Amino acid sequence: MVNFLDFEKSLAEIEGKAEELRALAREDRTMDVEAEAKGLDEKAKKILEDLFANLTAWQKCQVARHVERPRCSDYIDELFSDYVALAGDRSHADDSAIMGGLARFDERPVVVLGHEKGSDTKSRIEHNFGMARPEGYRKAVRLMRLADRFGLPVITLVDTPGAYPGIGAEQRGQSEAIARSTETCLQIRVPMISVVIGEGGSGGAIAIAAVNRIAMLEHSVFSVISPEGCASILWKDAEKMREAASALRLTAQDLKQFDIIDRVISEPLGGAHRDKVATLNSVGTAIREMMAEIRELSPDELLKERRRKFVNLGINGIFFRDELS
Repeated sequence: MVNFLDFEKSLAEIEGKAEELRALAREDRTMDVEAEAKGLDEKAKKILEDLFANLTAWQKCQVARHVERPRCSDYIDELFSDYVALAGDRSHADDSAIMGGLARFDERPVVVLGHEKGSDTKSRIEHNFGMARPEGYRKAVRLMRLADRFGLPVITLVDTPGAYPGIGAEQRGQSEAIARSTETCLQIRVPMISVVIGEGGSGGAIAIAAVNRIAMLEHSVFSVISPEGCASILWKDAEKMREAASALRLTAQDLKQFDIIDRVISEPLGGAHRDKVATLNSVGTAIREMMAEIRELSPDELLKERRRKFVNLGINGIFFRDELS
């Protein structure tokens, strides 16, 4: 059964009735309910189409956070072969909120890394809900520098509410670790591609997403702060997250319009969680196409393009363009 979101209540009722009819038919073979069930299926599909044709920014946040949405580990298992996980930051510990290692994509060796949220209560606690600590970002730096040393493309998968804000993380230099990871993205001289597969929250996301090409799934979000955090700061009321989500312009469609991202990857009707196989294949195709766009660039061209891309996003970018040309 699908876990329905708040705005899908009408859909849940229709799909629930169709399932009840089929369950009754399984118990009593003499009952013929298929025609009625199919009618309900068609009605549910129409409701789903109407709902997802007009999602608000806050509703997209809910879809991006759906508990059944494909995770980083799902993409690695499906799209990459010969994956060898590498653990630890060689300084403090291993952080399971960020996973990564060596792998092959279309038979080409790469380094892949990303935020892992987990798929059930136990694994979500283990992975700290995708909120990395400093050792997670230092592990990312280690993997990116390894890729640079051996000339391997880097593919990152972003899905985090933001970096972990706990006292221990701050004591171990959270902000420095995020800054160092972002800096490393802008220093290494290999192809870099990123896909926002769920949430792209704050510096915790950009720390592994300052890349040559960045894509977002259709119902993912990418923002400097969560809607709840923004509402708490601006209005002292986290319940104003709907207004904050709209004001932040955090949807894939908005960010493509502003040229902050390079492409939007379509999701199945109803969101990525309704057809995980199709979603994984779509992301694989997008990575393949983005890789082809930059494969022939020299190390210097890759680095210059990446730096120019991110400097030009800021309002003061015009002051630095000549320096990077």
